[in-house]
Amino acid sequence: MSKSYTAQRGEKLRKKGRKGLFKLLFSRTGLVAAVLLLNIGLLVGVALRFRDYLVPYVGITTALSIVLMLVLVGSRANPTVKVTWLVLFMVMPALGLVLYVYTKSDLGHRALGDRVQTLMKRTRDLLPQTAAAETLQRTDGGAAGLSRYLWKCGFPTYDGCDVTYFPSGEAKFAAMLAELEKARDFIFLEYFIVEEGEMWNAVLEVLERKAREGVDVRVLYDGTCEVALVPRGYAAQLQKRGLKAKAFAPLMPFLSTHYNYRDHRKILVIDGQVAFTGGVNLADEYINAVDRFGHWKDTAIMVRGAAVQSFTRMFLQMWSMEGKTAEFDRFLSVPVERAENARGFVIPYGDCPLDEDMVGQRVYMDMLNRAKHYVHIFTPYLILDGEMETALKFAAERGVDVTLILPGTPDKKVPYALAWSHYSALLDAGVKIYEYVPGFLHAKSFVCDDIEAVVGTINLDYRSLYHHFECAAYLYDVTCIGDIEADFQTTLKKSRRVTRQTMKKEKWWRRLTGFLLKALAPLL
Repeated sequence: MSKSYTAQRGEKLRKKGRKGLFKLLFSRTGLVAAVLLLNIGLLVGVALRFRDYLVPYVGITTALSIVLMLVLVGSRANPTVKVTWLVLFMVMPALGLVLYVYTKSDLGHRALGDRVQTLMKRTRDLLPQTAAAETLQRTDGGAAGLSRYLWKCGFPTYDGCDVTYFPSGEAKFAAMLAELEKARDFIFLEYFIVEEGEMWNAVLEVLERKAREGVDVRVLYDGTCEVALVPRGYAAQLQKRGLKAKAFAPLMPFLSTHYNYRDHRKILVIDGQVAFTGGVNLADEYINAVDRFGHWKDTAIMVRGAAVQSFTRMFLQMWSMEGKTAEFDRFLSVPVERAENARGFVIPYGDCPLDEDMVGQRVYMDMLNRAKHYVHIFTPYLILDGEMETALKFAAERGVDVTLILPGTPDKKVPYALAWSHYSALLDAGVKIYEYVPGFLHAKSFVCDDIEAVVGTINLDYRSLYHHFECAAYLYDVTCIGDIEADFQTTLKKSRRVTRQTMKKEKWWRRLTGFLLKALAPLL
């Protein structure tokens, strides 16, 4: 007799727990915790066993701390990150040095970084800037400045594109299945999470059928999926089904920093004619087929027109990172139909942690700095550096309605607590903060003044802004911006407002965790 559903579910949860522990041990958080524990043990050992050497030990470590601080102050690191390292150097100079050298040496990613830079330079000119950039210059000088910055990073401006907004994972899922059925030439999928279940199985059935019809189907998923969501070596299983598949940066032990940089993008491109992006991954919670943390609120967009080419190139760049040619010319030369009645401008863009262009953060900050009336934000996490926190506060202090909606039910307790640690400063500046009562909000979007918006994969946290490969689309005056703002207002009605009074009722562990870990947030 087969196992009962309860037994099967329990076994799956235990398996996920074991793999989740493995994932934690080989993560940046696990490394920081291990170094802290080692340092505590070292201090206790010195105090108990080598009391006669305590004075020279203190002298040497103090001198080392001063040297490390001087080096750090003169570096080009983010000021908030500098504070984190300064704290570590003061508390544990010797092992802090080991951790700093480990992190900065980027073991396992130097070769990848070199390949990425070469690849980006080689493929940049495959998509030229368009006449739409000049039109935007005549329309709005501020938005045109952002367009020039994004073109400096290699991302063209497009007009004549139709954009559809999806206020839920369920709506995106239905649309993507319908579009997948129309595929005739190629299907590119790049997702942070792929998990076996109702959603992925339905997509996989279409992919296998299309592959048998001769469609070039390529699947790229992040290597952390093989910790708990799919079997290890899952790409080989997909290849046996006729698909081309790869796992990006499978987990490595402490000797490598592969885990630090994850492919957090969500991209689906079909025949070069339509592209999807947004927060929705390929797992059942995203369509509320299972209950995880209450109702799962997410968003996505579908783009038609020439802007799809940018998503195609982004996918091919990630697909080609091991150095093999990905036939850019073939897939980028596909004629794309222009939506003649479409309004506004679209700029798809990506963010790479292996260069110095913090594209995701700068787009968000530019919108905050230019906003006149409002900036409304969906974000599941709020772990800010000083620059982003200042941008949010300054916009509010200028009289702009800056409103954020975050989850009411957290998926992770530490990020939840760290978000709380920013609430006081933001509220004092006039920023409005709400938490989504029905459950977990995973959407990532900005909408500003009824004229600009961003929908993509980029959270307001260190991971997204500094350590992950990300993507999004900047939208200017496209028709669906009204739909994004309407969805924000609908979600606002289902959310509770955070005030100074409600903060006093917050659970003690959230306050304490946020207070203790805020200084280490950039390393977690």
